[in-house]
Amino acid sequence: MTNRIETDICVIGAGSGGLSVAAGAVQMGARVVLIEGHLMGGDCLNFGCVPSKALIAAGKQAHIVRAGGFGVAPAEPVIDYAAAKDHVRRVIDTIAPVDSQERFEGLGCTVIREYASFISETELQAGDTVITARRFVIATGSRPFVPPIPGVEDVPYYTNETIFDLREKPEHLIIIGGGPIGMEMAQAHVRLGCKVTVLEGAQALGKDDPELAAIALERLRGEGIEIIEGAQASNISGKGGAITVETANGQSVTGTHLLMAVGRTPNLDKLNLEAAGVDYDRRGLKVDASLRTTNKRIYGAGDVAGPLQFTHVAGYHAGILIRQLVLGLPAKTRDDHVPWATYTDPEIAQVGLTEAQAREKYGAALEVARFEYDENDRAIASGKTTGLIKVMVVKGRPIGASIVGAEAGELIGLWAYAIANKHKMSAVANMIAPYPTLGEINKRAAGAYFSPRLFESALVKRIVRIVQKF
Repeated sequence: MTNRIETDICVIGAGSGGLSVAAGAVQMGARVVLIEGHLMGGDCLNFGCVPSKALIAAGKQAHIVRAGGFGVAPAEPVIDYAAAKDHVRRVIDTIAPVDSQERFEGLGCTVIREYASFISETELQAGDTVITARRFVIATGSRPFVPPIPGVEDVPYYTNETIFDLREKPEHLIIIGGGPIGMEMAQAHVRLGCKVTVLEGAQALGKDDPELAAIALERLRGEGIEIIEGAQASNISGKGGAITVETANGQSVTGTHLLMAVGRTPNLDKLNLEAAGVDYDRRGLKVDASLRTTNKRIYGAGDVAGPLQFTHVAGYHAGILIRQLVLGLPAKTRDDHVPWATYTDPEIAQVGLTEAQAREKYGAALEVARFEYDENDRAIASGKTTGLIKVMVVKGRPIGASIVGAEAGELIGLWAYAIANKHKMSAVANMIAPYPTLGEINKRAAGAYFSPRLFESALVKRIVRIVQKF
């Protein structure tokens, strides 16, 4: 027997974007149906941000013991790989109640644990329930993309959806893909005692500022990670425990385990979007600046709605949608203030334009303010002097910031705030940062922008000489 529900908003997908829309809308008084066919919390909680950062933390702990320093003798850590995975599971389980079905039903949502499929432009079916809604939000996220490399279907491999279930420490982990996911997992595993080889078809960390990426890659190689660039995988063979990856340039690497980390693909295939009149392609939904699809009743959020596939972007999208769908206010997305970070050690963080992008767009009008970590007292005291910040400035306003170094992901937030609110460099220069903190790096970068204007200006010196006469 088919059940029927009429609601104000139907949210498809209980990941970061969908949960944020559902929680905000139902608490403001809207009727909300939330549909999830897999795990509550989506990719971020179960397979992505949360478990990866937990495993990175385990690797960091082993690295601290191994590195020694500060008068403490180094020692080879005793590593229990399965226990590290237990830590990962505990972290997920601790956060899971916030994203649980019980919590959202407690807020007032109707939660349906089935996969959804459109049956018309105004109706959706999930299991034996048909939902009619005034507005739909597609927030189904993305999954790992596995390229059709010859032989891949014949060997066991892992993705970010399965690697965290592995409890036997890989002797030699081969990672195909040198982007953020690949490099984060490479460093975590080498610190946990694995041999690691990364194969990247182009350049490792190729989407980051090359100067910053080079600093991070030098550290990663120094820790023992073999990073082979320009090595497009062309064939995979073998079996578990002995997997060989051949590259287009004739190289061959054999390891015990294989991790595929070459990108993401949107989860749209189960939705029957043709029945809903929604246009899409392999990159995701075709949405406008208000996140509306080609069906005026249907919106997108998160990985399915844009090229920036980050959990915090999904949360940002949710805010844009709540303003429109719940409050009836106009709202449009922008991406010039969206930050992101890669959680290697050292971390890499970016917001706005890189130096290369800014030079292409603004030419001679661009100024770049720089400050090195090794001039920061807290970094010196902590032995974390590897790194630098670059701030791209046009007419006194920051239009981008790039950071490599300790806590770069924390430091980038100030520049995201400044760009989002169109602040000038003077606003950052006027900030008082507690001493000694890494946060002073941001203030010193702003100071580096003003220093030539103050200390190299003939006019300023002339004014000072006049003032000193009185």
